[in-house]
Formats: sequence, C-alpha cells, structure tokens
Amino acid sequence: MVDPGTLAINSLGSEPSFETSAVQVGANNIVINLGPQHPSTHGVFRLVLTLEGETIRAADSVMGYLHRGTEKICEEGTYLQNVTLTDRLDYLAGMSNNMAYSMAVEHTAGLRVPERGEYLRVLFAELQRYASHCVAVGTFGADVGTFFTPLLYTFREREAILDLFELACGARMTFTFIRPGGAALELPEEFFPACEKLLDDLPRKVDEYERLLTDNEIFIARTRGVGKFAAADGIAWGVSGPILRGSGVRYDLRRDIPYSAYPAFDFAVITRDEGDAYARYLVRIGEMRESIKIARQALAKLKSTTGPTVLKLGSFFRAPPGEGFSRIEAPRGELGFYVVSDGGIAPYRCKCRAPSFINIGPLAEMLRGWKVADVIVILGSIDIVLGEVDR
Repeated sequence: MVDPGTLAINSLGSEPSFETSAVQVGANNIVINLGPQHPSTHGVFRLVLTLEGETIRAADSVMGYLHRGTEKICEEGTYLQNVTLTDRLDYLAGMSNNMAYSMAVEHTAGLRVPERGEYLRVLFAELQRYASHCVAVGTFGADVGTFFTPLLYTFREREAILDLFELACGARMTFTFIRPGGAALELPEEFFPACEKLLDDLPRKVDEYERLLTDNEIFIARTRGVGKFAAADGIAWGVSGPILRGSGVRYDLRRDIPYSAYPAFDFAVITRDEGDAYARYLVRIGEMRESIKIARQALAKLKSTTGPTVLKLGSFFRAPPGEGFSRIEAPRGELGFYVVSDGGIAPYRCKCRAPSFINIGPLAEMLRGWKVADVIVILGSIDIVLGEVDR
C-alpha cells in the first residue's frame, strides 16, 4: 500500500513519485537518493535515505554500478597477468593490492621472496599508504566545507610520491610492480636521493595539514562527536583499518599478524578512543607520520643490502594444486586474497576480501539519527573506494 505521506525525490532531477517507505515514522517522511552520481560519494555509490524533516531515520546502500567481474576474469588470466587487475580494485592503493594478491599466489605456490624484494615491498606499501591517506584527508576536508585548500596541499605530496612510482616502474596509478616472487624491477640509482629528499620533507607537510584542519573550529564542529561508532560494534561488523582503530581497537595486521618484512621495523599503531569522524581523521594523520618512519627504515635497509628483488618464475609458471590466503593492512583496512590452484597456469578461483566493502556494512547504523548534512561527513570519514566495493 502506498503511503501518501512518503515522497520519493530522485536526486538526478526527475519528476517526484510516491513510493512505499520501509520506515513509517510519521506522515511527513521523505525518501531521497544521494548518488549514484554525486561528488561526495567519491564514485558511483547510492544511498537511499528516509528522512523525517532533516533527520535520517533509515538508510539503504545501493552498490554494483562499478561491477566488472574481476574475480571471474582472474580465472582466465595467468598468475602474472592477473596482477594488472588488482591495480584496478582500490585504484588509490594499487601497490597494496599488488602485494596482497602476490602474497596469496606465493602462499599457494610455496614461494619465498628474496629479502631485498621484501624491503622494497614495504617501502612502496608505506609510500602508497601515505599517498592514499592524502586523498582521504584532502577530500574529507573538502566534503566538510574547507573547499579545496587542504585538497591541493595533500595532492601536492601525492603527486610527488606518484613521481617516485613513475621513476621506479613507469606508471602512476596502475603499477603491476609488486608481483608474485618479489618486485618487477630493480630501482634506478636516481630513485634513492629523490626518495630521501621527499621523506625528509613529508613531516613538515603533515604539520601543514594539521594547521589547516586539526584545530580548525569549523572542521571540529562538523566532525567531533559525529558518526560515533563503538568498538564492540566495529568488531561485530568486522570493520578494520582507521575506522576500527578510531574506536579504540589496537588492531593492525602489520603488528598483530606480521607479514613480509614488517617484523624488522619499528613503528606505532595509532588509535583513538572517541570513535567519531574526527577520531578517524586523526588516526589517518598519525598513520601518515608512521608511514614516513617505516619508509625511512625500509629505504636504509634497501641501500645496505644486495641481491635480487624478484624470483625468476616465467610468464606461464604453474602453481601446484592447493590453496593460499594472504591478508595485509591496506590503507582502508584488512585486504585479503584467497587463491585456489588446480595445477594450471591460471587460478581455479580467486577471491578478494576488500576492506571498503566490509566497512560500509554498518553505514546505515552510523547514519541513523543524524542530520542529512552529516551524511557527507560520515561517509567521507569511512573513506571507501568503489573499485574494490563492487569488483
């Protein structure tokens, strides 16, 4: 039965229509679409919001607009060819996706990466984390209302990191650099001084971000206390990354279930107890500083070691029948890959556990009771990438 008090308005500008609402709060409910084409969603993501006045009473996430069948396509490509597909999942953290997939293949095939290759992986994973958080912090500031100043500041350093990636592998976003067996190429000599100079500059740049945002009264008013998420709820929903650590849970795979060369590095796990949008922002700022620290150590170890960075596997190497699983601490949380081999040159099955997909699970719960203007703040604090949500 149609509720005449519930008016559905399409955000794309079509004619309003009356629809049945899943939540019957009163006679003046409004159902609106946020997205799928909206700048604050940072991709093709749609929220169907049921409002009572300006208060959110219910929210439904609608996804799938960017689905490409990546996991199925992996069954047709070789183990090495599939690395190119992982770049296009979380396209803001291609190195992390390369690494997680490669580790799953290595687990399946029983491969051991050379020591120098592991150090190189850690260096690039931490540079990627910093670059990814640059996007998260900069766009979050723009979403909250600081317009584009923080975004331009953070993108300045992101571009510098992408310059380093381009120097190392020739690409700026879709790298296919970390691959089964290690890393594709040895670093050129000019990479080391350029990386050292950048790492020396980055701490001052983080200070600049904080001067723009951390003590900004408007930024604090829009984020502090907004979108609170309890630690117990985070564990129950299976979220990870800055969302979980922003709620006081000290869980970081680099420390708790170490992988690659991370046991050899000294760093802190950043947490906050408040569980709100402001806390999640502060966790990312702290992680940027820790990534600088780890990257410096990794660069020093790379300079002091010799040997290969990759195993010579061949384009059509075969993994023995079996299965392998890997999980890493990606910028948005726990990223996992499950690979099954039937002894051929391609995986029989490849499954991706993407953190963005898991992290939007409790979004409706986080939005309920807040104003419609807070939707952008809460969604921005989660920092999803639709490439890995839909896959």
